[in-house]
Amino acid sequence: MTHTRVVVLGAGFGGLELTTILSETFGEAIDIVLVDQGDAFVFGFSKLDVMFGRALPEAVRHPYRDFVKPGVRFVQTTVRAIDPASKRVTTDAGVFDADVLVVALGADYDVAATPGLAEAGREFYSIAGAFALRDTLRHFEGGPVIVGVCGRSFKCPPAPSETALLMHDLLTERGLRDRSTIDLVMPFGTPIPPSPDTSKAILATFAERGITFVKDSLVKSLDPQRKVARLSTGPEMPFALFLGIPVHRVPAVVVESGLSSHAHDWVPVNKQTLETRFRDVYAVGDVNGVGTPKAGVFAEGSAKVVAESIIARIKHGAAPEPYKGQGSCYVEFGHGQVGRVDVDFLSGPKPTGTLMAPSEALVTEKAVFGSSRVQRWFGQKAD
Repeated sequence: MTHTRVVVLGAGFGGLELTTILSETFGEAIDIVLVDQGDAFVFGFSKLDVMFGRALPEAVRHPYRDFVKPGVRFVQTTVRAIDPASKRVTTDAGVFDADVLVVALGADYDVAATPGLAEAGREFYSIAGAFALRDTLRHFEGGPVIVGVCGRSFKCPPAPSETALLMHDLLTERGLRDRSTIDLVMPFGTPIPPSPDTSKAILATFAERGITFVKDSLVKSLDPQRKVARLSTGPEMPFALFLGIPVHRVPAVVVESGLSSHAHDWVPVNKQTLETRFRDVYAVGDVNGVGTPKAGVFAEGSAKVVAESIIARIKHGAAPEPYKGQGSCYVEFGHGQVGRVDVDFLSGPKPTGTLMAPSEALVTEKAVFGSSRVQRWFGQKAD
């Protein structure tokens, strides 16, 4: 008897949850290949923990060698070509043919799209970038700090605000806050557009702590000689430290496959099923254009819908409930407090969000959010 072959590209939130559900359902009666070019998973929020000295890099890496599930084979390799019509994937470790193909390769960073960013600024969205900033921040002597968004679409919309607030705490602890300024440049009118309550709370916290919110602006370039950032809205801003959120793009291999038309066209999918225009080819998480934020909890939610579709396909069962685009994001408010915003993107006529006010209890809840997934995926408790 031949088993259904499911090939999953990308072992982030979406890939890990999808393969876990399928393994739980079918065990050895399914053939799953999970491909990722990295050797370990890192939660997005752990990057800030490392960057601000709250955790060591080795403590937040969860090696894929610990992801051991019946029916699942993990392959660490680079994807070189995707043929969605034939569901064939070419990698450095060979060619994989799929009955069902799931593309969960996330969003890539295009640092070069912002002139001067590589020379004069520091990006903190990649794992390497965030981890390297740990030493930079430890030795920073104060001055103007800009947290700047360089592209309109980016992962984890609260992260720039969190970074500004945690920067305030760090500079205050080190006695450098009086000689520093903190500006946050974002392409939105408010920090979290779907949730006015959350935006209002963040802006009030900024006002209390002397953080300036520069709205409806993108950072277009940095001048390494003059140490100024040029904004899309015209003005220049001086900086001693520039923490950048680089332009995000569709991975080149996905564009070359025809699943998206260009580098900034997130893969079009059926909003209810996450299926692409190719039958039995799905796009999960940050790589798709379903309209939810690029955050792990949404990748996880969409993976559940796709897993249910695959289960229904194999068992000849009923189609699952449509994807609702719902999720909760934790927001660091500094001063040892975490808030939570619950958002719903697809159920109603427009996105909505509600805030659970910052508290120490939510610090614990956020920790459980992480440790429960480490336990589920890797069979161990997070440190």
